Amino acid sequence: MKKNIFVDGQAGTTGLQIISRLEIREDINLIKVNDKDRKNIEVKKSILNDADVVILCLPDTAAKESVSLISNSTVKIIDASTAHRTNPDWVYGLPELNKKQRELIQHSKRVSNPGCYSTGFLLAVAPLVSLGIIPETTPLSVHAVSGYSGGGKKMIEQYQQEYIGSQSNEYACRPYALTMEHKHLPEMKKYSGLQSTPIFSPSVASFEQGMLVSIPLHGSIVNKQNLSKSVSNHKNDSVAEQLFNILSNYYGNEKFIAVHPPTSTQNLQDGFLSPLACNGTNRVDLFVFGDNQRIQIVARLDNLGKGASGAAIQNLNLMIGVEEERGL
Repeated sequence: MKKNIFVDGQAGTTGLQIISRLEIREDINLIKVNDKDRKNIEVKKSILNDADVVILCLPDTAAKESVSLISNSTVKIIDASTAHRTNPDWVYGLPELNKKQRELIQHSKRVSNPGCYSTGFLLAVAPLVSLGIIPETTPLSVHAVSGYSGGGKKMIEQYQQEYIGSQSNEYACRPYALTMEHKHLPEMKKYSGLQSTPIFSPSVASFEQGMLVSIPLHGSIVNKQNLSKSVSNHKNDSVAEQLFNILSNYYGNEKFIAVHPPTSTQNLQDGFLSPLACNGTNRVDLFVFGDNQRIQIVARLDNLGKGASGAAIQNLNLMIGVEEERGL
């Protein structure tokens, strides 16, 4: 029997990608709303309460409003906004976060989709914090670069019109969130297990899709005793190699995560790591670079794939009881 799915925010960047992935599926019936009725509260309320699953692709305030309109207790909700990501009544929609998260998502009616930067950061760091290899008191730094599609329609238009049209170097790579505030920081702190909020330095570059999230680690912050416990068969390896083995074992059964060793250069292009190689997929590539003293863990993903629409569909599949990779 087909599931009735309503994407609230169908015209947005994430909404359009979700619809394009779902409209070809035979097990899904997409509920569409006419343009003239998009802002009709009564029509919207009726649709929200008739759906099996609602996927919210809206700004935070609008997402909260839509949730308030749902009175049917059987309706399941996936919220792609920031509104509910740290809400204790909602399940955080990152199945690979830990060994219990997938089951929590499967049985939940309220799931909050993770942020794109947060996905890369948490997959790289959370296992190491949970094992005590990175002490929870560690003040971490995060450096990231994303394609301009992460900024939504307005930023996409700006880059396509102003950068592509003029080839201005001004738009090549621009750091932002320099006030040390970013909407992904609360979830990054909460679900990593860290006691302090990391220093987060994101940038937007002149490519459309793709993302790299990098976490530098000095060897001195790594708890060597806990590291040795976790890699008893690799004690003679460098710290970077041991961290690779831990992450590789942790994600060994995950279909959407690949962990690459420090010695591998096959993913580099003349020494450079492309942020684009996961585009169009729901995959996350995790890289461990370095030696005993200086290590860098890098997550690569499609900011609109595993960082948004792909993650929503993965969560949807879990919530409706079909293969997790269906449509991905």
